[in-house]
Amino acid sequence: MATVTVPPVLTSPRDDAIQLYRAFKGFGCDTAAVVNILAHRNASQRALIQQEYKAMYSTDLNKKLSSELSGDVKRAVLLWMYDPAARDAYVVHQALGGGGSSTDLKAVTEVLCSRTPSQLQHLRQLYYAMFTTYLEPTIELQAFGDHQKLLLAYLTTPRHEGPEVDRSMVEHDAKALYKAGEKKLGTDEKTFIRIFSERSRAHLAAVSATYHNIYDRKLEKAIKNETSGNFEYGLVTILRCAENPGMYFAKVLRKAMKGLGTDDSTLIRVIVTRAEIDMQYIKTEYHKKYGKTLNDAVHSETSSHYKAFLLALLGPTHR
Repeated sequence: MATVTVPPVLTSPRDDAIQLYRAFKGFGCDTAAVVNILAHRNASQRALIQQEYKAMYSTDLNKKLSSELSGDVKRAVLLWMYDPAARDAYVVHQALGGGGSSTDLKAVTEVLCSRTPSQLQHLRQLYYAMFTTYLEPTIELQAFGDHQKLLLAYLTTPRHEGPEVDRSMVEHDAKALYKAGEKKLGTDEKTFIRIFSERSRAHLAAVSATYHNIYDRKLEKAIKNETSGNFEYGLVTILRCAENPGMYFAKVLRKAMKGLGTDDSTLIRVIVTRAEIDMQYIKTEYHKKYGKTLNDAVHSETSSHYKAFLLALLGPTHR
């Protein structure tokens, strides 16, 4: 469920383009006006505004936003201007161009391992269309070992997206994972990669429950004991998104805001990429787990127009 609130009486894309042009005119930018318009427009509306702005002023709106805004609000607004699938492609491209740092590879892993097969297929097509290069070779250059194998397998293997589950196959997979991990000395990573990349979310969630029933221990804990680094992060992401994607993103957001300082890159990425998809569920899970609304947490960790923009994307709090 999206959280973007669109005004009941909407101005035309042409009127929005005119208002944005006025916000850029003169000395300094009226950032509040920019935020107030763009944070309350969905993907198709934003695309129409960009078309109108280009037609009326012979200028690319995104380039204008880039020159007029600054800091975190600039990063958030520019990311917001993409539609959800193109945005995923852009985030992955930016992170893969970051030199293969642990932070960048975690961002790539989060995006790829939390998306559905149809979303990933769309992402791959747009990645090529936007950057004239295939995603898979880029991953091969930046990721290594079992982490690389997991990302490539998860990205390219077709998976069922429905709720149907084969119970006998579920038990077989639970036992195979135990045999590949906790039962043996060392870990059979190939088995983890195969099962996690080939099985549907519903199936993996059932495998996790069955694993717990048979062995009286959590599959996630087994993954953490048997694997490490970005490979572990990828497996845990896949598993958590199979069980409860809302809770997964609630935890990612909590970590980004916990302690001294705020991880604004993660905060922007998650709020902007999920606002049009399932942010209402994430907000519910956040409140349930941490006893505080996500809106309140963001309010206390951010400031100025950046705060206003993120809060607008989060929408009102329903207590």
